[in-house]
Amino acid sequence: MFKKILIANRGEIACRVAATARRLGVRTVAVCSETDRHARHVQACDERVLLGGHSARDSYLRWERIIEAARSTGAQAIHPGYGFLSENADFAQACADAGIVFIGPPASAIRDMGSKAAAKTLMERAGVPLVPGYHGTDNSPDRLASEAERMGYPVLIKASAGGGGRGMRRVDHPADFSEALLSCQREAKASFGDDHVLVERYVTRPRHIEIQVFCDTHGQALYLFERDCSVQRRHQKVLEEAPAPGLSTQRRAEMGAAAVAAARAVGYVGAGTVEFIAEERDDGDLHFYFMEMNTRLQVEHPVTEAITGLDLVEWQFRVASGEALPLTQEQLQIHGHAIEARICAENPEAGFLPATGPLSVMRWPAHVAFQRSHESTRVDTGFAEGDEISPFYDSMIAKVIVWGADRQQALARLDDALRDTHIVGLHTNVAFLRRVVQSRAFATADLDTALIERARAVVFGPSLLGSEWVVAALVAHTLAQEQQCERNDTRHDPFSRRDGWRLSGGSRRRLDLRVEGASCSVVLERQRDGALQMHLETASWPFQCQSRGACQHLVMLGEEQRLLTVYAVGDELTVFGQAGRATVSVVDALAQLSQSPAQDGGLCAPMPGKLVSYLVREGEAVKRGQALAVMEAMKMEHTLHAPRDGVIEQCLYAVADQVPEGAAVIRLSQEAAA
Repeated sequence: MFKKILIANRGEIACRVAATARRLGVRTVAVCSETDRHARHVQACDERVLLGGHSARDSYLRWERIIEAARSTGAQAIHPGYGFLSENADFAQACADAGIVFIGPPASAIRDMGSKAAAKTLMERAGVPLVPGYHGTDNSPDRLASEAERMGYPVLIKASAGGGGRGMRRVDHPADFSEALLSCQREAKASFGDDHVLVERYVTRPRHIEIQVFCDTHGQALYLFERDCSVQRRHQKVLEEAPAPGLSTQRRAEMGAAAVAAARAVGYVGAGTVEFIAEERDDGDLHFYFMEMNTRLQVEHPVTEAITGLDLVEWQFRVASGEALPLTQEQLQIHGHAIEARICAENPEAGFLPATGPLSVMRWPAHVAFQRSHESTRVDTGFAEGDEISPFYDSMIAKVIVWGADRQQALARLDDALRDTHIVGLHTNVAFLRRVVQSRAFATADLDTALIERARAVVFGPSLLGSEWVVAALVAHTLAQEQQCERNDTRHDPFSRRDGWRLSGGSRRRLDLRVEGASCSVVLERQRDGALQMHLETASWPFQCQSRGACQHLVMLGEEQRLLTVYAVGDELTVFGQAGRATVSVVDALAQLSQSPAQDGGLCAPMPGKLVSYLVREGEAVKRGQALAVMEAMKMEHTLHAPRDGVIEQCLYAVADQVPEGAAVIRLSQEAAA
C-alpha cells in the first residue's frame, strides 16, 4: 500500500478519496487553485500545494505542475478523481514516465476508450452490440448531415472525446442539424480540446444502464453489477440507483459479461464503467447497446458501494499498488437498493441555469454519514456552510445517497433526506429532485432519459407549502426574535414589551410581505385575553407558536399544526416544511420609494459566464424568442433569446469577455421589428 498520494482534483471527490486514505493510514496531498485556497478538500488533506489561477485551465488541468507537486512532496501515486485529468492519456503517461503511479488504467486503455468513435469500432470487433450510427473520421458538415439523413431522424450528435452530457445535442429535423453541430463542436472544443463528433440514431425511449467493472494487474476482471442512470436533464444525470429496476438476472449477467469483455479488449486496469443504452422492444425484451466506457471512477459510485458493502476507492488503491482483486465474481452479492441524488447549484424553473453565490445556510439530515460507504444515509460534499459557489467549476454541491432493504424503503428515505436538506443563498435543485422522486413515473420505475420531460407538469411546479404557512412561519420567527430581545432587556417594565401589549387591551399589527415574489398583507391581532388571530387576505385563523431553538417553530393555525424551519439571510426569510420551501420578506415602504423604476432594456445575462458568440449584428431586426447570443457557464453552453421584438442597438461585451450575472449583454431599441 502507498504511504502518500496526491489527489489531483477538488470538491467532494477529493474529500471522498481523502477519507478512504485516512482510514487506510495513507497520507494525502491536496492541490488547489487560488479560488480553492481554503476549500474543504484542502482541509481534508495532510499537505497542500497551490497551483495558482482560478479557472480549471489555469490550475487543475496543468498536469506538469501537478506532477511536480507530487515529486516535491514525495507522493508515490496520483489519484485523478473524475473529470479534469482523469481520462487524459497524456497525463497518465507522464505520471508513468515520472515514476509516479497513476491510480487508474494505463494510458493505452484511456486512448482506446477516449475517442467514442474509435471505441465503438473496437467494441464492434469484440462483439459488443452498438447503436446504429456513423463513427468515421470524416467530420465535414456535409458528410455528417448526409449520414444523419441516411439513418433517419431523430439523431444524436455527440462529442467523440467527451462525457458528462457536454457536447451532445438531439436533432429532430434536418433544418436544425447545422446549428446543433456547430454548438456541439464548440462545446466539445471548450470542454475536451477536441471538436470531433459522431452521429447516432436516437433511441426514442432509452434507459441509461451502466456496469461497474474492476480489473487488476493479475489478469482478473469482474463486474460489480449495474446502475440505472436514466433520470437526466440536459444529458446529465441527476438521480442514479442500483440495482437497475426490472433488470432480470439473465440480462444482468449478459450485460456484465459484455462489460468485462469491453474492459479486457483494451487491457484495462482499475475501476471503470461501461455504459449502455437499453430499450424495451415490442416483444417486451430489453435490448442493450454499448455507448461508451468511462475510464475512471464515476460520480455515482456510492450506490454501488451501498449495495455491495465495498469501498471502491480502497479497491483502486489496492489494485494500483499491485494487489489482486479482493473478491471473485462469485463472492459478490447485491444487498438492498440504493439511490443517489445530485444536489446542484442551478435553477430548474429557468431551464437549469447554473447559479453562483454563497452557501449562507447548508444543513443536512440528522444522523448523516459524510464520505463513508456503509450508512443508510450518506452525504458526499466538498463544501461547508459559508463557502461560495464560483462560476469556474461544475455546479454540483453534494450527493445525497440513501440505502434501503428494497426500492420502496430507499425511496422513502431519499424523500425524507431531501426534505431535511436545507440550502439557502442561491438556487438549487433540491425541491425539484424531491418532486421527481415523488412523481408516479419514478416511484413506479417507469424509467427512461425523457422522464423529466414526460413528468414536466409534476416536477416543475410551485411550492406546496401554502402561503398561509409561509406567512405564519414569518410571524412565528418575528415573535421569537422579539421575545429574545425582551429577555435580553434589563428594564423589565411592561412598556418595553415587544409583543404588542397595550394598557387598554387588544392590538393589531400589519405587515406588508412578498411571498415567492407575490405581494400580500398579514394582520396579527392580539385580543384582550392575549390570544392571537392571524388575518391573511380574506381568511383568518387562531394563531399559536412555540419556538424550538433559533430556527424551528411549531405553528398552529386553527386546529392544524406544522413544524417549520426558518432561516433569515439579509432581509429575506426562507421557510422549509414537510410540503416544500418558500421565501418571504417584509416590504420596506421607505426603501421602495427610494428605488428607481426598472428600465425596459435589452438582454441581460441570467448567470455569470463567458460570452461565446453573438448570433446577430447591430442594426438587425429581431423577433421575441429569437436566439441572440451564446454564453458558457460551469462548462455548459446557454443560448440567450430576445425578450421582445426590437432592433439590436448595441452589443455591449466582446466575445470571450466574462459577463457578470444581471449585466446587460445586448441593448434593444424600443422600435419593433418590421
